[in-house]
Amino acid sequence: MTVSKSRFWIGLSALISSAAAAQTQGSFSLLSYNVAGLPEALSSGNPVVDTPLISPRLKPYNIIHVQEDFNYHAALYANDTHAYRTPTSGGAAIGSGLNTLSDFPYIDLDRVTWKNCNLNSGDCLTPKGFTFMRVRIDDGAWIDLYNLHTDAGDQAGDITARASNFAQVSAYMQTWSVGMPVVVMGDTNSRYTRPGDSDTLHGLLSANGLSDAWVTNVRGGSFPASGAPALVCDFPFAAGTPQAQMVACEVVDKILVRGSAFLTFEQTSYANENDAFLSSAVRLADPVGGPHGDAFNDIPSIIASSAAVPKITAITVRGANRVDGISYAVQHANGTSTAVTHGGTGGTPVSLSLGPDEYVTQVQACSGKHNNTTRVFFLSLVTNRGRTVQAGKTTSECVVAGVPGDDAAGGKEWGLVAFWGREGDEMDRVGGAAY
Repeated sequence: MTVSKSRFWIGLSALISSAAAAQTQGSFSLLSYNVAGLPEALSSGNPVVDTPLISPRLKPYNIIHVQEDFNYHAALYANDTHAYRTPTSGGAAIGSGLNTLSDFPYIDLDRVTWKNCNLNSGDCLTPKGFTFMRVRIDDGAWIDLYNLHTDAGDQAGDITARASNFAQVSAYMQTWSVGMPVVVMGDTNSRYTRPGDSDTLHGLLSANGLSDAWVTNVRGGSFPASGAPALVCDFPFAAGTPQAQMVACEVVDKILVRGSAFLTFEQTSYANENDAFLSSAVRLADPVGGPHGDAFNDIPSIIASSAAVPKITAITVRGANRVDGISYAVQHANGTSTAVTHGGTGGTPVSLSLGPDEYVTQVQACSGKHNNTTRVFFLSLVTNRGRTVQAGKTTSECVVAGVPGDDAAGGKEWGLVAFWGREGDEMDRVGGAAY
């Protein structure tokens, strides 16, 4: 399973000291995460599949700022347990995509839209901006939190728009956060190595007494030079990439902090939380079909968080000229079972019951056009015993997917356990998940 594969996740752990009433100490963790929740056709990730998988993995962090939380907001919150969560401001073209999930209560939530944006990267198509809230970390200990997503792109107009964005945040901070400890997190789309952005970032830090958690914890206070080669790394990271190598790269997602006279950040630690959102336990096959119908994703409900492997015990595929529907039954390790049905009830049903040691190792799917929409025309499932269940008619657009051939899961034998895709009266798109 690869969650939001084109994004980084950065986290900060902070040890704070408060002078309120009596000297007290405590710690909390922060996470900034661009969840790539634009509509599927526009997103840099795969939000239909990824968002439900992200949701339960947010639990270890005390405060999470998310960006691009647009059209899959309900799925992001569905399996999250934080007590305090901001309501969505709407999907793409309506909302800012900025939300916060917190273990601590907050007051004074304010959503502010940027005054300036540059058209070239689509930044003006939705009201991007920043949010402000005041969070009660402990008795007598309050922190001002800012979540932001600035103008994207690296053209001159983008850099100018970002400078305006940061100036807007700075002016707000100098009005509403005077004397308060502050944390600014989010997708800045900025790098210290990029001329223009470098001046803007340094200006924000110096004007507001902020420090960059990455510069402080990873680079010992040394900023990358403006105009130097960008400190980027190939992504996704290879399995086993050490944390030191991951944090050596400069990412546009940043965490900026400052203390106050009554609360200080005594110690912080910075990490790229890549490994917390990756797992080799699940592999997704590329889907076949088109962007029509209603999206579905069986993976979160079928694959439990435990290491126990579920098993498909029976499959029915319905079809004639195309694939009308799929039904299958899954047996879980605890003895319970799940029945799943997608698509319509047309076509001829063809069924296969799998034996105790039998599992699907190959999926072939073909697509084609019907009424100007792309549908699944053919689906064939082959087991490790060579038995097949199939329906529909093949086309010239076919894809064959087999289970992984590596031993990433400790030498286990992979098998199909779930499907994801799109459905209506017929199957519009289908992809398999192996475990």
